[in-house]
Amino acid sequence: MKLRRSILSVPGHIEKMHAKAKESRADVVMLDLEDSVPMDAKETARDQVIQSLLGMDWQNKTLSVRCNGLETPFGYRDILEVAERTGHMLDTMVIPKVHHPGDIHFVHRLLDGIEMNTGIERKIGIEASIEGAKGLANVNTIARSSDRIKTLVFGIADYSESIGARLTSISGHGEGEDAVYPGHRWHYPMSRIIMAARANDLMAIDAPFGNFKDLEGLKQSAGMAIALGYDGKWVIHPGQIHIVNDMFSPTPEDIERAEKVMQAHEEAVRSGRGAVAVAGRMVDNATIRLAKKLLARAGYLKSEH
Repeated sequence: MKLRRSILSVPGHIEKMHAKAKESRADVVMLDLEDSVPMDAKETARDQVIQSLLGMDWQNKTLSVRCNGLETPFGYRDILEVAERTGHMLDTMVIPKVHHPGDIHFVHRLLDGIEMNTGIERKIGIEASIEGAKGLANVNTIARSSDRIKTLVFGIADYSESIGARLTSISGHGEGEDAVYPGHRWHYPMSRIIMAARANDLMAIDAPFGNFKDLEGLKQSAGMAIALGYDGKWVIHPGQIHIVNDMFSPTPEDIERAEKVMQAHEEAVRSGRGAVAVAGRMVDNATIRLAKKLLARAGYLKSEH
């Protein structure tokens, strides 16, 4: 699966932003029809997204569209019209506020019919956004509800509202946490999402960091997601892309450490020794697997450039 370090969320109704997003270094461009679009511009945004997808040269950019929620009068029309017209270009559709596996079953079947009718050969993937207490309670069954699902996404603002958490910033997207909680306030939901993702061979994507001028806060937020095992993070401003890409990429130190582990492992295999030691520390099979994954990720990045 292609890397999803940075997912640039772009308002669907603003065409000039689509052109800029196309030229960005974001791994994924997500044209948004939901929260960033005013209520009276929903249908205009849908038409604009279709026009932009069909009318611009996106080259090899990974493309996604976030539809409106299935509980709205716009969601099913977004899926139907966007997938019918541009499904051959889309990698995924992001489904917001997924609370129950039935939400995914509905989208899966709808996409089945669209693909049969239009002759699309490559399946359109689904990204399930977990944004509420109900969704988190059902996250394991959601994660295995369809073979179309590629990622689980943590929706921090709506999740906060659903559990009655205190609003600590204007955007509600991860700022000001230190002032209200002596630790990582979202450790539990994020950990539960990553476990469900990995148990079903999915990727996990973190919510955006709302204050796009606070680059140190962004680094801290991304660092916590990385520590929990997340693959990437949404960004809401082009100025956040390079930091998120760098944070979610193996560092030279990471690569050197992994290479030492693999070298010691290979030497142990050649000599018939079962135990592996690096710099006086014992290394087990789980560490060897981690090193292999990191080097594979580094190799993929190198091939892309």
